[in-house]
Amino acid sequence: MGTTRSAVSNVSRRSLEVSLAALIAVSALLIFWSQQRYPALLKKLHAGTAIKVAGPISFDALLKVTPAMPVPTRVARTSVNWLYTNRFGMYFALPFGAAMMTLLAGVGVPRRFSSAAGNVLCGAVAGAPMGVCTNCATPVAQSLLVGGASTRLTVAGMISSPSFNPVVVAMAFVLFPLPLAAMRVAVPALLLIALPFLVPENQRVLKAIGVAVVPDSMGARLIAFCKIYLRNLVRLTLLTLPWMLLAAVLGALAAETIPAYGTHVPVSVIGIVLVAILGTLLPVPMALDVALAYVLYHAGVPVPYVAVLLCTLGPVSVYSLSALGKELGWQTSLRLGGAVAVLGCVVGFVMMRLPTL
Repeated sequence: MGTTRSAVSNVSRRSLEVSLAALIAVSALLIFWSQQRYPALLKKLHAGTAIKVAGPISFDALLKVTPAMPVPTRVARTSVNWLYTNRFGMYFALPFGAAMMTLLAGVGVPRRFSSAAGNVLCGAVAGAPMGVCTNCATPVAQSLLVGGASTRLTVAGMISSPSFNPVVVAMAFVLFPLPLAAMRVAVPALLLIALPFLVPENQRVLKAIGVAVVPDSMGARLIAFCKIYLRNLVRLTLLTLPWMLLAAVLGALAAETIPAYGTHVPVSVIGIVLVAILGTLLPVPMALDVALAYVLYHAGVPVPYVAVLLCTLGPVSVYSLSALGKELGWQTSLRLGGAVAVLGCVVGFVMMRLPTL
């Protein structure tokens, strides 16, 4: 009889925790979608060919950056601008991720499909409407991985969110000729197809920190839940902050020191490879891959280089690859980043053979 009562109490505790965590996650998602993300994305879509960017890796410019400034000053200011542009995504990602960590701790062993294709497809479908770039998707992915979710499902969601968001895809087809826009969709699709070969699946076990049994009173349960949620929020923030700051500096350093805006640079195989690596690593905000590629296209940058950046800027970044390397191993991170760069190179070589668009 005592064992039965303990089991019932444990089920009740988990039900309360799961319900509250789900409520926080859904509330964060709805507020983010309605108050910031989709209004901002639709504004960019309606801007059409008048779309502009404030910096090489940011839409917003909190601090002014001019070519006359010393390189360290430009790098520091561009880093701040990148962090400022990503603020809304992180305002959403950290509370949402902490809620997912708490939810997964409450449900026990996270559910998943038995097939690799099922996990990849589920992640792709769930990620497409999320509306966060690969950088802001990283804290959410870290929370899922810590909670024991499928690695392939999680990485597929990270790739799908910036790559298959319907508004961003529509922007690509509005701003670019059909061959370029089609490649913008084809590259992440091929990446998802190859994902089972790039990312190994983890064991189906719970990794998140569990929750001790609490007294039966509602007040004690609520206090226990708040402590667990805040602990997960702090843990996720500590997991995220160092890699985010590193990405800001590395991205700014690359953007401010590499001459990526030359309009008369001759197209070469080496040039395409270098641009593909740069596009794979640069940590750009949501939809900036399409906007920046269009700005360069309109400025007269050779089409092969534009096509490579259009297809490589979105799916991954130095930030997401670094975080995944810590969670899944550096070989997995290198395979994933290498695959994006190789697909970008293929796009560039194809565009070298096509008539000028």
